[in-house]
Amino acid sequence: MAGTLVAAGTLSTSAPGAVPARQHDDRIQLRRDADAITALGVTGVQARLVTSDGRNVTATSGVADLTARRPVPRNGSFRIASVTKAFVATVILQLAGDRRLSLDDPVERWLPGVVSGNGNDGRAITIRQLLQHTSGIHDDYPDYTSADDFYQHRYDTYTPEQTVARAMRHRPDFQPGKNWSYCNTGYVLLGMIIERVTRHPWHEEVRDRIVRPLGLDHTFWPGTSPTLPQPHAETYQRFKAGKPLVDVTEQVGSGTNGEAGLVSTTADLNRFFRALLGGRLLPPAQLTQMKQSIPVGKEFEQLMPGARGGLGLFSRPLSCGGVYWGHEGGDSGWISAAGVTADGRRSVTVSLSGVLADSADDVLRVAQAESKLVDDALCTTPNADHQRR
Repeated sequence: MAGTLVAAGTLSTSAPGAVPARQHDDRIQLRRDADAITALGVTGVQARLVTSDGRNVTATSGVADLTARRPVPRNGSFRIASVTKAFVATVILQLAGDRRLSLDDPVERWLPGVVSGNGNDGRAITIRQLLQHTSGIHDDYPDYTSADDFYQHRYDTYTPEQTVARAMRHRPDFQPGKNWSYCNTGYVLLGMIIERVTRHPWHEEVRDRIVRPLGLDHTFWPGTSPTLPQPHAETYQRFKAGKPLVDVTEQVGSGTNGEAGLVSTTADLNRFFRALLGGRLLPPAQLTQMKQSIPVGKEFEQLMPGARGGLGLFSRPLSCGGVYWGHEGGDSGWISAAGVTADGRRSVTVSLSGVLADSADDVLRVAQAESKLVDDALCTTPNADHQRR
């Protein structure tokens, strides 16, 4: 049983020789928090902290697979799921900075007739509302319901048009701008808008505008490939309490159209978020708009206390004062989270594999342990360089 796994933790730093006291404290805390996550039944954890002076501190816990029980790789590839949304939002804001679109453009301007029917109206929804999850569009997303369902559909693919059409079968959850509700379909539409504006698929724009300039050598869109590059951990899912574990590593994944889909590593995600919050990807005006946030819905508030939603980013309060920025993602046994201080100087990324949550309480406990790891990593050093503004 995964719940009885002994956490086989390791930790390291990127520099040899004597380790400064504060660096040593970071290592111990990161390792302790990674072990706390595997103690909840998660099969594997890899975490990477980048300190304000550029040092990398890594910790792993658990195992990479339940058969050979290999150690978790410190920089293994994983599906980042909805963390992809931060990349897509950055491209949209770059296009706004280039005046190729406006965040207040109605969706109808770029995608005429796409958002319509059953009370849905692309004339009343803006790009900003798609970015901030205030469009009111109802998500209708496929999800695996059993092991048989997974094996039957794990290689299925959906076009953006198919995904949006599925959402259009439903009435909106609320009038645009009147509430907040996390909406994957909104980011599918943003991917379509990127392609309409640039004449290139969203993932090519992400590659050319973000991945290549930052040297994110292990970040890519796998398309319809169901496999991950080595090294990587295997991930598992239990579709019903008491049922056997299923290795769900090999799959196309339900999100490939801008709402999710990228593969990355902890090192690359740290580099991306540090560049983003450090002002190296967006002009000041666009970064300011990205960070204009509003309260999230009740369901998210339970999992992410104090969270506020910006444009493709979330802010979370830090126990040592101030806030950090980042995004989380989850997909079939994977959970990932990235957080960075307000000036982009200190960041942490964590990837969980084999998240075996049989109940809502299990999910909450894992979310709380993950949030504690991020908070401790960004707050461990005294003052943390005064970047919690």
